[in-house]
Amino acid sequence: MVIRSERLTLRSWRESDRAEFAALNSAPEVMQDLAGPLDRAGSDAKFDRYVTAFENYGFCRWALEDPDGQFLGYAGVMPSRPHHPLGLHADIGWRLKRAAWGRGYATEAASASLRDVFARVQLKEVLAYTSADNLRSLAVIGRLNMQRAATLDYSEPLGTGTWHGLVWIARPENG
Repeated sequence: MVIRSERLTLRSWRESDRAEFAALNSAPEVMQDLAGPLDRAGSDAKFDRYVTAFENYGFCRWALEDPDGQFLGYAGVMPSRPHHPLGLHADIGWRLKRAAWGRGYATEAASASLRDVFARVQLKEVLAYTSADNLRSLAVIGRLNMQRAATLDYSEPLGTGTWHGLVWIARPENG
């Protein structure tokens, strides 16, 4: 499966992506919003969840490539994990290598992914959540034209603390 945007390719995962995916997930600056870096086992488990999501649901977080085929990170829609505080839903997320920040790639890839799940999969809504201090993700959510859903805000344990999620909703008619 491949989705193309103006500058990016969003594609299915390949076994050969594991090492670059692990490097992305082990970068402290990239992972600072989620209790820090993942070890290789944690990264591999996340990789496997993304592959399985596509096999089971037809959508996932996609591997991102630039026009030269360089791995940039990921973006896409996933089914929620079991026992999520918000119940069953689909959520959009992205993570890019530090060198790819500030170029509009997250917004471009997320927008392409939303168009895909609304058109091809026929989802009716997709949530996004982030913490109040994740200014980069808040900016992407704003550029995606998502609608604030403060009544869905939630908190949950993360690492040794508590993570507070602010929630937004995307619907096909708002794209």
